[in-house]
Amino acid sequence: MTIATHMKTLLQIIFTTATLVPLIEAAESSDPLKLEGSGSYQGAYASQAIGNCINAFGLALHQRLAEAGGNTVTSPWSIETTLAMTFAGADGQTKAEMGKVLHLPPDEKLMHDGFASLSASLESDAGEIFTANRLYGQQGKAFKQAFLETLEKSYRAPLEALPFATDPDGSRRKINSWVEKQTQDHIKDLIPTDGFTTDTQLVLCNAVHFKAPWTKHQKFAETPDFEFAVHDHKKTKVTGLLTVSELGYQKIPGGVAVTVPYEETPEHYELRKKLYDARKSFVIPNGDTALQFVLLVPDAAVDLVDLEKQLTPEVLASLAKAERKLVMLQFPKFKLQPATANLTDYLVKMGMPSAFNQQGKSADFSRMADDSLFLSAVFHKAFITVDKNGTEAAAATAAVATKGEGLGNPSQPIEVRVDRPFAFAIQHTNSGACLFLGRVIDPR
Repeated sequence: MTIATHMKTLLQIIFTTATLVPLIEAAESSDPLKLEGSGSYQGAYASQAIGNCINAFGLALHQRLAEAGGNTVTSPWSIETTLAMTFAGADGQTKAEMGKVLHLPPDEKLMHDGFASLSASLESDAGEIFTANRLYGQQGKAFKQAFLETLEKSYRAPLEALPFATDPDGSRRKINSWVEKQTQDHIKDLIPTDGFTTDTQLVLCNAVHFKAPWTKHQKFAETPDFEFAVHDHKKTKVTGLLTVSELGYQKIPGGVAVTVPYEETPEHYELRKKLYDARKSFVIPNGDTALQFVLLVPDAAVDLVDLEKQLTPEVLASLAKAERKLVMLQFPKFKLQPATANLTDYLVKMGMPSAFNQQGKSADFSRMADDSLFLSAVFHKAFITVDKNGTEAAAATAAVATKGEGLGNPSQPIEVRVDRPFAFAIQHTNSGACLFLGRVIDPR
């Protein structure tokens, strides 16, 4: 049987992580903690399990991206969520490979409940952070009901019909407009001009926004002549940020980690304290926030890449509980917005070739639709800016599938001067999940 014997169709799968916008109507909830499982031990543990999955996958991908050198920023949360939604339609060997690469728990219901629980927890946590999901399907196209119900229930993703077959570019513009709105124009033209064809069948969109100030306890001052050693070890002067505050501080293999909390509203603190009093085991009422910025700084004699190789999911998880110490912290102000990256080769090398019909293996997305589909590309783009006021971040992921034939001393501040390349993360302390992960070689 040849591809010519089939009508060729495309499935576009999109996820975006974004900043500064409210939830779309379909994702609104008067109490996001009332999602199934999120108000129970099961929901909390499922959320933590997904946090571990995100960190394990994110680190593996980060270490591969770091091999090329230079600045990077990704959202493991974005990519993992995109592929988890895709996983809901996978079966057989494709499902097994994706589960292994994404480090998903064997209980699929626990997995989907975990994503729902994590999203609910994030929506209730400090800072401007919300999530929204939507599916755009070809008019008249039938998708598996169980697949649609899973995405509706666990990801709150309603289905909207679009005329891909007759107006692919108009459909592309509509979705790009939605993405731009969710990201406050930080992610533009996510879908390129040739991204859709008349064969496009489905687009799954997830948007998240993040913007948060530092807590009132941290007062950052800008230092205009901060010397930073770029990747070639030449020193250059950049704008630095300086604070002396009670911050999380922990020795890690090859360096140190410093965690800087974001602001928390009094209402959220009372809610989190109430949950802690009831459950005792997973909510961390540290008095500041459930979100934090993490600096991963190599020792002076250690290259950043060597520190990155020693990072593990367990190390990242432990930073959610880093001991507070008086720290004099100085690091560069920075803004990163790298070009779109195609993650296909990375994902294949990480162990999921069948999803892409590579290495002689055939994709199986039979739980999604009756058509024989395989992933043809996974695109990702992210943005982050860190300054004296706080952090703003956005990201977008697009997985494209095509139909085809199956083939210190507490009395004195600890000085941490980040004047050399470093890695960073934005972490949700309740689950330990690193929502964003990156490295700065040159902050200019």
